[in-house]
Parts: sequence; C-alpha cells; structure tokens
Amino acid sequence: MPDNKPQQLDWINNLRIIAMYMVVIVHTSSPLIMQYGKIADSYWFWGDFYNAISRFGVPVFVMITGALLLNRDQEPIPFLKKRLGRIIVPFLFWSLIYVAFGWYNEDFTFTADTWVNVKIVLHQLKYGSSYHLWYVYMLIGLYFLIPVLGKFVRNASESELLYFLLVWLGVMMISQPYLKRFDPQVDLHYFAGYAGYLVLGYYLAYKNFPARFNRNWFGILFLATLAIIVAGTYYTSIYYKGLSTMMYEPVSPTIVLLSGSAFMVGKLTNISWSPRVKQVRDFIGGYTFGIYLSHALILRLIDDELNINYSLFHPLVGIPLTALICFILSLLLVYLLSKLPLGKWIST
Repeated sequence: MPDNKPQQLDWINNLRIIAMYMVVIVHTSSPLIMQYGKIADSYWFWGDFYNAISRFGVPVFVMITGALLLNRDQEPIPFLKKRLGRIIVPFLFWSLIYVAFGWYNEDFTFTADTWVNVKIVLHQLKYGSSYHLWYVYMLIGLYFLIPVLGKFVRNASESELLYFLLVWLGVMMISQPYLKRFDPQVDLHYFAGYAGYLVLGYYLAYKNFPARFNRNWFGILFLATLAIIVAGTYYTSIYYKGLSTMMYEPVSPTIVLLSGSAFMVGKLTNISWSPRVKQVRDFIGGYTFGIYLSHALILRLIDDELNINYSLFHPLVGIPLTALICFILSLLLVYLLSKLPLGKWIST
C-alpha cells in the first residue's frame, strides 16, 4: 500500500505543532466547561466550542505515531529500547516535578516515616502525578504493540485494514452509553482503545483518495462533526441536568471523525513556508513532547501567580490567548532546560 514516506513530508510537522496547541486549549477551556449551570450559557458556549474543536489533539498525535512507525520493520527489543528510552527519563523527571508541586500546594502531605513517603511517591507515579500524564502511560502501552501491529498493517490488504477499522469503529459505537443496551456481550475488547488510531493514521497517511475527497470535503466533515459535538454536549447536558462529556470521549465516533478529518485537512494542505518559518516550525516541533509534559505546570502557575486564565478576556479571546501564552512559556522552559548538562534527556 505505501508509495510515499510521510516522515519526509512537511504536513506531519505542521500537524504535530497544531495538535500540541490543541491539547493546551483543551486544558485551558476545561475549567470553564466545569462551570456548567453556574455561569451564563453565552460564556459556557465558548468553553464548549474550544473544548470540542481541540479534542483531536491527542488522537492526531497517535495517528502521527502510526503513520511514522507502523511502516517500519522493527524488532521488538531494539525498538522498545530506543523508543522507551526517549520518553521514560523525561516522564519520570516531570512526574517527580508534579509530585513536588502537589506537595508544595498541599494536595497531599508527607510524613516523618520515610517508607510511607516512598509509598506516597510510588502511588503518584502509578496513577499519574498530574492529570495530563495519562497520555504517556497510554503511549508506553502502544509502543509494546507497534512492532507486532506494524507487521500486520504492512502485510495487510486495503480491505483487511478497512475491516480492522470498521470493527474498531463498531466496537466503539456499541460501547457508547447511549447504545449500551445493544451491546451483544461479545468480547471484542482487543479491538478497542487507541490502537485503532495507530492504524487509522497509517491508513490515511498512505491512502490516495479520489479527487472528490479533497481538502474542502474533509473540511466540511470536520465542521459538521464539530457542530454535532458542540450541540450534542449542550443538549445532553440539559437532558442530564448536569455536564455531559460523552461527546468529548477520545475513543468515540465523533472524535474519530473530528480527528480523521483534521488529519486529512493537514495532509492535503500545501503551505509554502519560507526557510526561516520552516526553521522555527521544526525548532518548535522538536520540543513538543517537552511542551506536553510541562504545560500543565505552566498553566497552573500563570493562573495562580498571574491570574492568566480563560477569564483574562471574554472566553472567545481569553481561551486561545491563555493557551498561546502557556504554549510559548512551556517552549521557553524546555528550551532552557535543554541547555543544561544532560538537559536534552528531560526536555525533548
């Protein structure tokens, strides 16, 4: 199936940065979303809108991983040694930073018993010392699967890849709360989860669609799905008399459509960047993992210390502006860390 190399294409680098910014927007707008019923709907709507439009961030990250790694013939041990080595060290460093920050903010307390304190830290590391670190745990699990999954997708026909994706989507649909009564109780859990995004990213990266499925077509699909998510969240929240986030679930039909269409818009958009802009883009792209790990800390600090959050201005402006400030400061932080001895181990 492959006839090109997405790792050599600029659109992958563009998407990586956009996806990272979308992740920051999700976490910037989430506190506003949680205010459902406590603030005016006209304000809450913008939290709903920004949270919905940015939900493709993590799925697109996984799709990029699938596009870049599933096409390579990789032996499990060398692959895991290389890939896990790149993420475990910065992950542990930032996990301990968040443990220290949680202790400083009195989210939990240490005792005079050293062993009890060790167990507290280990508990934090086991379940994630910050809300956003779940992504790293998920990514580690996918890395164990990639060498085997890669052999499947490289040798599978297009119809077999589509079969896998359709079963994945079907399992996903019957797992949704509103369709749970139709669940046949057949054990198909091995088709569920983020692994489908790996295969979807691989398939979409290499698939040459007919001319009618152009950027405009996928753009319309993106906007239509976005409207469904925004309106669906609003009306299900009214129905349940409280915030409903079922439309935001990352492994759900709506987010798959949103993420897949965003991925294709990125793939089909040809931008002629100047060499200087490309240099800046590639510079930022080299620090996206560090930005991901650090941005939750920066977002909390600029809120606590500088009162910079979604309410800085009207949420229409306040959310993307706060996210941009957080993004830039996170980039600056990890760049400065990279200049320290051994700093690249914890910043990229």
